[in-house]
Amino acid sequence: MFIDTHCHLSSNDYEDIDLVILENKEHGVDKIIVSGCEKNSVEESVQLANKYSEIYLTLGYHPSEVDDISDDDLLDLKNKLQHSSSIVGVGEIGLDYHYGKENSEKQKNLFRRQLDIAKELGLPVVIHSRDAAEDTIDILRQYSLRGVIHCFSGSTETANIYVKMGYKLGIGGVVTFQNSNLYKVVQNVGIDNIVLETDSPYLAPVPYRGTKNSSKNIPIIAQKIADILDISLEQVEKCTTKNAIELFDLNNH
Repeated sequence: MFIDTHCHLSSNDYEDIDLVILENKEHGVDKIIVSGCEKNSVEESVQLANKYSEIYLTLGYHPSEVDDISDDDLLDLKNKLQHSSSIVGVGEIGLDYHYGKENSEKQKNLFRRQLDIAKELGLPVVIHSRDAAEDTIDILRQYSLRGVIHCFSGSTETANIYVKMGYKLGIGGVVTFQNSNLYKVVQNVGIDNIVLETDSPYLAPVPYRGTKNSSKNIPIIAQKIADILDISLEQVEKCTTKNAIELFDLNNH
């Protein structure tokens, strides 16, 4: 059994979600964790998790939402996190300076408030950090949380900092790209510090790069990691599934 620890699933992206779930299972992906991280997607994500036993959820407001999030929205988020058995974490939350740092203080404030919620509720976090590693690390060091650095794409040095802090690295389709240096990170941190993810519908792996991604592509990512580490696909499956189950406490949800 494989687990996709991070994907986005909505009727806007997929016409037939029943088919998505079926195809996942046909490819050995029995569980997926859907990230509801936009204000207008949270409700649909909760409804999907209520409908499908294969779906777990992380909920949290992405840094791109920072201008639209009110105190009431954060109260609503906390309420949902407390009262849905399918919710296994807070995220994706974090910092994104890719388009500039003009609202960085606002982003940091939203990030901290959601980390406070995760700490209070004892939930793991899923971290989005884009062109913001230094500030992300500085803030996370103020908390003793566990979680995933989603779609990790940094250096081995940065990877080691996160791993020493107790975080897993989310590795997805980018590891299959010809110009990616992620293989160095994978070699450096090893299988015990990795979870698999697709970030569907984005970042489809080779040979499907440029098409709509889906959780059914998890075994392709796993095979690439197996090749990099010179271990069997079965070892990657066993270890990454164990990592995900333990991190998100999936056996108790």
